[in-house]
Amino acid sequence: MTDHQEIALDWMSGDQTPPPSAELRPEVPHPARMYDYYLGGKDNFPADRAAADQVLALSPLVRISARANRAFLQRAVRTLAELGVRQFLDIGTGIPSAGNTHEIAQAVDPAAKVAYLDNDPIVLVHGRALLAGAQQGSVSVLQADLRKPEAILADPAVRDLLDLRQPVALQLFAILHFIDDADDPYAIVRTLVDALPSGSYLALSHATGDFVDPAEAEKGPAVYKSATAQLSMRTRSQVLRFFDGLDLLEPGLVTAPLWRPDQDPQDTDAEVAIWAGVGRKP
Repeated sequence: MTDHQEIALDWMSGDQTPPPSAELRPEVPHPARMYDYYLGGKDNFPADRAAADQVLALSPLVRISARANRAFLQRAVRTLAELGVRQFLDIGTGIPSAGNTHEIAQAVDPAAKVAYLDNDPIVLVHGRALLAGAQQGSVSVLQADLRKPEAILADPAVRDLLDLRQPVALQLFAILHFIDDADDPYAIVRTLVDALPSGSYLALSHATGDFVDPAEAEKGPAVYKSATAQLSMRTRSQVLRFFDGLDLLEPGLVTAPLWRPDQDPQDTDAEVAIWAGVGRKP
């Protein structure tokens, strides 16, 4: 176990003020920990809460959007498992919360396999602690950077768990908006999808500024400039490009609450600032 994991474990056991760590960087807001705060979690630091509160002051819908995104993840995973997918590559998984990918998928088929990947030390520690109760050999939590898709595909731990010759559900929930245009997010997704066989799926969600005034839309990303990753909100047409060459499942690319909802949508659901969709590779 590395020093930063030991620090995180101490923090998880009740010490809310861990010593500084070059990798943990508790003084710098981190999107995964801010997202945990939006969801009502406790696995975050004062800097994360302060930055998240700034965002919430700009738009209370952010918290609603985060919860809608989490619910979309659960519906999408359940749908894919019911369609017969038994392998899930969940990149940018975030801090574990109720209804994780492996819990949903394995409720449909206990043999389902899930590889979680993230680059935040806190996420890794929490994820590995969660796996104490998971079926051995069916779930792994790995450190990886989405900006290096070739390294993800070549990772022996990924290949040991998942058979990339068989259909895989590639999950990119609320992560691509933290990839700058300079890093070419479209090429990243294309590299990952191209490596998967026919019958695989891409499930993603992405923050958008489509439902607010353009001037207001810039304020949220401005807060994230002090965080470990910048926020690049994209329009519906820009998000739709990630599905080029794929067959979108009904109802297409919609706001997160409108993707196969379990109950009738509310009036505000159409303007939740998260585009969501699932596409199948022919």
